[in-house]
Amino acid sequence: MSTRLLFALLVLLGQFGSANGATPDCSRTYTLAFHDHGLLYSAETNAGIDKDVADELIRRSGCKVTVSLMPRARIWQLIESGALDFSLSGIANAERDKFAGFAWYFSNKYYLLVRNDSGVRNLSGFEKNDALQLGVIRSFRYSESANRLVDTLQNGNRVSQAGGLAPLYQTLMAGRIHGMIIEPFDFPALEEKKIREMSTIIEFNDPSVPHGLIMSKKALSVAQQEQWRAIVNGMRADGTMRRIFEKYFNPELATALTNF
Repeated sequence: MSTRLLFALLVLLGQFGSANGATPDCSRTYTLAFHDHGLLYSAETNAGIDKDVADELIRRSGCKVTVSLMPRARIWQLIESGALDFSLSGIANAERDKFAGFAWYFSNKYYLLVRNDSGVRNLSGFEKNDALQLGVIRSFRYSESANRLVDTLQNGNRVSQAGGLAPLYQTLMAGRIHGMIIEPFDFPALEEKKIREMSTIIEFNDPSVPHGLIMSKKALSVAQQEQWRAIVNGMRADGTMRRIFEKYFNPELATALTNF
């Protein structure tokens, strides 16, 4: 059976379950946290892809959800402890799989943004130059090659951490770091003339990485996670997720991000 056919069947099963009373239990108020990150969510405008996804999740569930804004590192801590039910646009790894469940809704690649004056034209050139510093967002993980680069440079004290994108761009512009890892959601910042003129984008040769709704295993039972996952799958199946992404990207890129 093909992956696409299997997904379609799972979505239909999820929708059948929802129609037969398997919707989320709304007997309590849930908690969900955004993190400020480019087109995913802007604290300044209270808008973004994750905001739209959250609004639709809440509408379809019929549950009351208290929403807040937190640094990414704090979100993972609270998800692990069970003090936070949900967050969005999270990626999995072996450690996170111990305490978090996921409902995938998009997948993307990662890129290395480097200063032109660093003289770097490929990934190995950045790694081999001990004078170059890499900037990352605290607690973020990326694709396999990107993670390997971060870990290697971390061991050499060549990684600077920040709480979000804005501080990283500032330190890059100031020359205190020479590169940073970005996603398609960060591309609008590249329209800033100064950044565009002084930087180059290098692609990591990794497959796209799935991102999704993060669910605390301590706060939500396996059955409850499946109920919320069915809502996300339904949004993908009926085209709602693609339409959300089309508000922020051209149709081709929106389709590529949500069709995986």
